[in-house]
Amino acid sequence: MAPGIPEGSTRDDALLRLVQAQGAPPSSSSTPLWLPYEGRAAIVLALVLFLVACGFAYAGKRLHTSIAITRPRGVAAGFIIVIWLLSGYTFFVAYFVYGLQVKLAYPGFVAPRVRVGTFFPDAPATFFMILYLTRRWGWKVALASALIGTAAAPMIFEFPFDLIVMMRTNPPIPTHPALYRQLLFLSLFLWEFASLLALTLLPSMRVTAYTCYAVAGMFAVFAVWAAFGFAFPAEPLTLALNVISKIFCFVAVIMLFAWKDDGEFSDAKA
Repeated sequence: MAPGIPEGSTRDDALLRLVQAQGAPPSSSSTPLWLPYEGRAAIVLALVLFLVACGFAYAGKRLHTSIAITRPRGVAAGFIIVIWLLSGYTFFVAYFVYGLQVKLAYPGFVAPRVRVGTFFPDAPATFFMILYLTRRWGWKVALASALIGTAAAPMIFEFPFDLIVMMRTNPPIPTHPALYRQLLFLSLFLWEFASLLALTLLPSMRVTAYTCYAVAGMFAVFAVWAAFGFAFPAEPLTLALNVISKIFCFVAVIMLFAWKDDGEFSDAKA
């Protein structure tokens, strides 16, 4: 590697030169949407993710009662809602721009038609579960809890996932792939934080040990996935790890609403 040139940029430039030499865009059947980790990088990533999982498991063990979060009110609550909506709109604009640049750089490129573990089966189940658990608060709070909770659940998965794959997205956009990645992912990070912050608006939400355990489970699955390079889920094993980790993030959000005043698990009985 040349001095002063980041490894990621070198990898991107090499791929761009290969594509240009072949005279054709990367095919949808051979090009994953992100490049896997290899060798020492995969081992380090797996160890870091395992330690994070242990940290959340330890926090769950030490958390004997549910923790209420101070609710923002008035202007502060209004700002959270506005930031949440604007950040979501900003991300979709950035996503559209990123897609346009990919089409300009690789006119024939089509994303791999692989069913990466989807949120859609989990989201309706999470919505109705939260609606049921929070019904004692009245229908307005229950509906708000179900909507915000369901919207925030994927962000528990997406934030660490995006940090892992951010600099490995594929194919790279010439001539500054890192710049376009930041355009996409920084707007996504803002939306993720705003979505999780919106949970603090809900009086029905508490941080529980079960939430910590679910997040620990998600990171444990990430660690196993990282042991296989955190590769694009085109194979049954990596696809299964992707799906299971997404299930854990929805369980984590459901557990935010499954509590009683004594801190034990709630069966939502009035």
